[in-house]
Amino acid sequence: MTPLLLAFGQLDDPACLGVLVRSVVLALVAYLALLAASIWGIHGLLHAVHWPAWLAGIIGTIGVVLLAMWLFLPTVLLIAMLYIERIARAVDRRFYPYLPPPSPAALPVQLWDGLAIAARVLLLNMVSLVLALLPVPGVGLVLALLVSGWAIGRGLFVAVAMRRMGRPAAQALYRHHRFAVLIPGMLLALAAMVPGLNVLVPILGTATMVHVLNRSSL
Repeated sequence: MTPLLLAFGQLDDPACLGVLVRSVVLALVAYLALLAASIWGIHGLLHAVHWPAWLAGIIGTIGVVLLAMWLFLPTVLLIAMLYIERIARAVDRRFYPYLPPPSPAALPVQLWDGLAIAARVLLLNMVSLVLALLPVPGVGLVLALLVSGWAIGRGLFVAVAMRRMGRPAAQALYRHHRFAVLIPGMLLALAAMVPGLNVLVPILGTATMVHVLNRSSL
């Protein structure tokens, strides 16, 4: 089975269910906060440039949804950093009990990596948005998925790998297996665009990258 299917199959694990509940609550709070901030920012901007009310309403509604969705994925990935160890241990316990216990990186290093991943995805989402608007049908969406898939896959793979090795070794291992990481990364990026399914990205992404890591290291 592929790593992503194995990750889906473990969603009934008590550890995953516990993280899912926490992730849903945090993600909903984050989304509502992003939505409120987007409404305030966009309507303030439209008011400043004196758009007609009906046109401002249409543009504002579309803009609020797009901006909140644009900011949501980096927020979800930041949430994922809080639960990487818990999910990864559950995967190791079910599928790889013969592996030695991991020695995770220090908490400040993990938090820094989480912020770096979120910032990278936030920046690349801006690029993805521009690419998605390319006049050639379909090309923009594919390029956007490639960009987002690269960012998500690389970030989560390196974060998971740092449970068992230092950052330089984790980055070197990623470079050696980048194509094995890119495909599930793109699928996760696609899932992140679907409301409801996007809250599963932290769990599925972490579990998937544990399988990719362990299979590449065996």
